[in-house]
Amino acid sequence: MKQINFLTVCLLAALVPWGTSARAAVLPPDLAKAVADYDTAQIKGDGAELRRLLADDYTLLNSSGAIEDKAQLIADYTAPGYKLDPFLVREPIEKVWANGAVIGGIATLSGVDGGKRFELTLRFADVWAKRGGVWRVIYTHVSKPAA
Repeated sequence: MKQINFLTVCLLAALVPWGTSARAAVLPPDLAKAVADYDTAQIKGDGAELRRLLADDYTLLNSSGAIEDKAQLIADYTAPGYKLDPFLVREPIEKVWANGAVIGGIATLSGVDGGKRFELTLRFADVWAKRGGVWRVIYTHVSKPAA
């Protein structure tokens, strides 16, 4: 199993259905659409959508402390033999201001990487910025939740 691919998956800005009662904020419609599009792109391994939704200066700090950029993240999600299963986000965090937002929570990620099943629980926070009228993920921080 590719550890970098396995850990990269963690950034996941709310990859699947969020419980409506657990929402921390009401997202503006254009941000909600961008988050939903990002969720779908991650699950489908859609490189074109990931290129559109990640800022060119995107940075990921993964759970092992390694730093990745936009190209590395896209390569991980689109690698042959990699498939992320849909998942639920627990303990969601949504903070929104005029041209920025943090979307995060805890997710148990599972899927296949290099022909091997994986499962890992991680806490993540995606920072979104609205630049030129378009929402993009600019930064993701991933860590292992406290036991």
